[in-house]
Amino acid sequence: MKQLFLIILSALMLMGAGKDLRVLVMTPTPQMHCENCENKIKKNLRFEKGVVKIETSIPEQTVIVTYDASKTDVKKLQTAIKQIGYDTKVVSDKPQAKPAKEKEKK
Repeated sequence: MKQLFLIILSALMLMGAGKDLRVLVMTPTPQMHCENCENKIKKNLRFEKGVVKIETSIPEQTVIVTYDASKTDVKKLQTAIKQIGYDTKVVSDKPQAKPAKEKEKK
């Protein structure tokens, strides 16, 4: 049973190895004021192809999206948020930092 779990885990890690993951940081307008605002944004972005992770912060007024650049782009993500009434300004769009273990191998 443990061997099967390890095989599946290894396969999943290999599948994700070729992805072009990027981290997009945006600020919404109007501002998010409550948990409902955050959930509305997360709910709409969750169904965009290529979205891996979504984080929001009311105090910092940021939406951070980790996405696969081979499946979507910044414009599509901004359009998805605009559909629910929020304009966005891109703060940064950078490649996802690679774990230290991968950096050491190179």
